[in-house]
Amino acid sequence: MKSKYVPFLMLMVLLVGVFLATEVAAQCAMCSLNAENSTTNGNTQGKGLNDGILFLLAIPYLIAVGVGILWYKKYRKNQPKRVSPFER
Repeated sequence: MKSKYVPFLMLMVLLVGVFLATEVAAQCAMCSLNAENSTTNGNTQGKGLNDGILFLLAIPYLIAVGVGILWYKKYRKNQPKRVSPFER
């Protein structure tokens, strides 16, 4: 795969992930039961619990993406610039 396609491919993966994302309920069985019971009684703690779990789930992925971007930029900096014979 040529290096000029890598940013395009990363952008496409990001866009597909954003547009095909569904609502996720990331809870264990006990937390899920407590969240359901609290929302039926009018409390909003269940939604806050869900949001907190999703926030904690997203942080490692964001860190991995940041490290990947830094590694990619550092890798590109060390590569010699190739000159195409078709460019003037």
